[in-house]
Amino acid sequence: MDDQSILSKMKIAVVDDHDLVREGMAAILANRNANDVTKFSTARDLISCLDSGTEFDFYIIDIELPDLDGFVLIEMIRARNPVAHIIVSTVHDEIWTLRKLLARDVNAIIYKSGEGSEIVTAIHEILKGNNYYCEEVHKVLKVAGDKSIHPSSRELEVLYQISQGKTSREIAASMFVTENTIEAHRKSLFSKLGAVNVADLIIKAIEKGYLKKSGIIR
Repeated sequence: MDDQSILSKMKIAVVDDHDLVREGMAAILANRNANDVTKFSTARDLISCLDSGTEFDFYIIDIELPDLDGFVLIEMIRARNPVAHIIVSTVHDEIWTLRKLLARDVNAIIYKSGEGSEIVTAIHEILKGNNYYCEEVHKVLKVAGDKSIHPSSRELEVLYQISQGKTSREIAASMFVTENTIEAHRKSLFSKLGAVNVADLIIKAIEKGYLKKSGIIR
């Protein structure tokens, strides 16, 4: 099956509050024979559509939306469809932004400043079972010494509460899980960040961009 035939069978959602970007993305996909592209200008419009029973094969989203944080949107999509294919199209190239996206297991990250055809490349790589991160993303991660071992979104929440001085028991109560579960998250955090104690964990989390000095980067 050729590339255009594959795209013709895909249901694609494009979520961006900028008309030019949203319409441009849809036009690029349409030119490659993607004939089932639904455009959304807000996150809540997409969620309303999903809650009505509609599903998509791909979600192409911006993380800077007027009505809902893009990272929250990713989690809401995952809650409704754990195997959703999510592509983030963004202007943000900060290391902490990229790490937050990787922690949420997005399938692709591309920059809006890149070639328009890159969105098609990303879709085909995902269909092959691969993740796709544009060349500039790889450069930023390489400079930062990133090894692609990132805390999950659940671990990030535990990390934040640890930074607030909460005990495992208190964290477990607030997250409605067992204390053993929190201890497992703590152990994973120490391993992923290479920390030897709580103070070292917080310092390394700040250095790696997972926490601000005032708390977790959301």
